[in-house]
Amino acid sequence: MEKEVGRSGLNRWGGYISEEFLPDLRGERGIKIYREMSENDSTVGAILYAIKMLVRQADWRVEPGGSRQQDKDAAAFVQSCLDDLNIPWQDTISEILSFLTYGWSLHEIVYKRRMGNKKDPRLKSRFDDGLIGWAKLPIRAQTSLSHWEFDEHDNLTAFVQRPPPDYVEITIPAEKFLLFRTETHKDNPEGRSVLRTAYRDWFFKKRIQELEGIGIERDLAGLPVLIAPEGLDIWSDANLLKTCNDFVQNIRRDALEGLVLPYGWELKLLSSGNGGGRQFDTNTIIQRYDSRIAMTVLADFLFLGHEQSGSWALSSDKTRLFAVAIGTYLDIISEVFNQKAIPALVDINGLNAAYPQLIHGDIETVDLDKLGGYLKTCAELGLINADDTLEDYLRAQAGLPARLEKDDY
Repeated sequence: MEKEVGRSGLNRWGGYISEEFLPDLRGERGIKIYREMSENDSTVGAILYAIKMLVRQADWRVEPGGSRQQDKDAAAFVQSCLDDLNIPWQDTISEILSFLTYGWSLHEIVYKRRMGNKKDPRLKSRFDDGLIGWAKLPIRAQTSLSHWEFDEHDNLTAFVQRPPPDYVEITIPAEKFLLFRTETHKDNPEGRSVLRTAYRDWFFKKRIQELEGIGIERDLAGLPVLIAPEGLDIWSDANLLKTCNDFVQNIRRDALEGLVLPYGWELKLLSSGNGGGRQFDTNTIIQRYDSRIAMTVLADFLFLGHEQSGSWALSSDKTRLFAVAIGTYLDIISEVFNQKAIPALVDINGLNAAYPQLIHGDIETVDLDKLGGYLKTCAELGLINADDTLEDYLRAQAGLPARLEKDDY
């Protein structure tokens, strides 16, 4: 094998990645911001929730890697391992999808020997064939990351974390985990959050919302003005001046409102001169930022109805594009299992078979009217004939009962 000469160019110092040019989005600070975006913004939260719900409804199956009987047996074995996880497959998928928010998601591979209904979790299984299966694929939280370890050729060799509650350093070797990433530019283990390009719009939207809240409060309560008694120089007494400033800054309108002032002091509440209106329509501005945030993940179709614009055809096209993007995320998950998890499982059990493949189903239902018209045209041109395979497919797409075999009549 020819010797490797070049380097990937990944900007790292030791085990710390510095690819992000904005300091606020690097390392732990970046993780906190992405968490705030996903959990504290209604638009971002709705988009991520839609993606998770669509992904969770997708079907997953394991197909044989070859046509031999041992290949089919290996596929059935891997499928049984997915069904036998201590943490259910759907919950595992939900955890894996955190790579959308943070750019990456790391899961440790925990094995068990399948010895039937045992108390020991290392042996407990629905099967008692003595083979080694997956016990679980638990997430190792992004917030627990300490640093990464690489070899001299920039290959990732380990993940080092400091998880709560004791924050003791733990090193997980690369062969022991699965790493899911939105993209692999420069083979960066931290990928790139799908929220990255939405950060600037989210940043301004958040501050406009804060200013809007302050403005509404001040319009309702009025601008407080405190007038000191004549002859009292509050500017020469720093403590008194601070007390006065704190007093007017903390005035709020609520059920306990009321003031008691010494003789000579006067408080006025000045209302805005334009009847509470603003020079800028903050609602329109916030809607614009919401649309841009959704646009970065191809989910702007969510606002077609809210904005009272856009046609059904446009909504359908945008929804289809969004579904294609989600299908790519499913491909990423499948690829990681097919390249690493499944081959390791087959090898550790010594199975003489081609590696099975994890395949995902579609997340978008077929338009039966369009499908029917297409089939009708093909049949009229003699391009397609009805057979059992076609009937099974059509029944599945329409949600109809499975076809009865002749022996079932």
